[in-house]
Amino acid sequence: MLDVTIKEFSYPNIPEVLILQDIVFSLKEGEHLVVLGESGCGKSTLLHLIYGLLHLENGLLFWKEKQLLGPQHNLVPGELAMKLVAQEFNVMPYISVAENIATHLKRNNKDQDAARVDELLEVVELQDHKSTKVKNLSGGQKQRVALAKALANTPEVILLDEPFSNIDTFRKNKLRRNLYGYLRDNNITCITATHDSDQALGFADTILMLQDGKKEMIGSPQEIISNLKTPYQAGFFGSGSVIDTRVFKGVKKGELRTVLPHELKISKTPTAVFGVVLKQYFKGHYYEVQVETPKGVLFLNHPVLLEEKTKVYIDLV
Repeated sequence: MLDVTIKEFSYPNIPEVLILQDIVFSLKEGEHLVVLGESGCGKSTLLHLIYGLLHLENGLLFWKEKQLLGPQHNLVPGELAMKLVAQEFNVMPYISVAENIATHLKRNNKDQDAARVDELLEVVELQDHKSTKVKNLSGGQKQRVALAKALANTPEVILLDEPFSNIDTFRKNKLRRNLYGYLRDNNITCITATHDSDQALGFADTILMLQDGKKEMIGSPQEIISNLKTPYQAGFFGSGSVIDTRVFKGVKKGELRTVLPHELKISKTPTAVFGVVLKQYFKGHYYEVQVETPKGVLFLNHPVLLEEKTKVYIDLV
């Protein structure tokens, strides 16, 4: 079990600026937490505190009931049971991809080490670059080498800071499935810091949303997506519209909340919410429609293109 309690954290050179405050959560072995938030909200700092690169004065961190301590207590910062893949990934440019991975193995048996390297190359899809010197790789390929290196001596916990930021979209989807599937199969606890909601919804057991260093929301992906209250919260998942759902017929326990485009539809019959079509954005299998209403702009999904300035009535799906 990973137990995190951060009352507050500031960097020593700017003690008046709180980077994190009131962050509390627990994570069981093998679970995956996604820390979701915009740039500068404290995601990377949180990972660095857990890993032991920073000293936590006000709070406590435990892994399997062992307290995690920072550089003031450890001669070499960092926890042996953990691996951190930072945004500034650490790879050795003048040796091959396979050699980069092998440097992190125990070297008890050459055949076993070679098989382990091949296994990890398959996870990160770099089989064809096994003998390539890292200096000749693209940024995204170097990031995948860093991921493989972190997994070489199977860690108990892996901390990933924007792990797919340099990787092409067409490869990113398969790589995420490979990586998170491997972590789950091997019962490796994972924390991913990202601003990418696809990682959060598709692969997380729990999402922790941060804003300005504070906990904005925490829960399962299903709980998060069903309880969006503000434009900031909804902004990670689409074009949110703040609306009082009590205005819709048949809604008995409505509330003022933020709804996503897939939660609204155009009604064939008059409703209490109406407006005119301003713009439409083609999304492949549907259009995202921007509608101007007397109370503001709403976004909804619609299967076909509409004429602009068309008056429409809106209802909940």
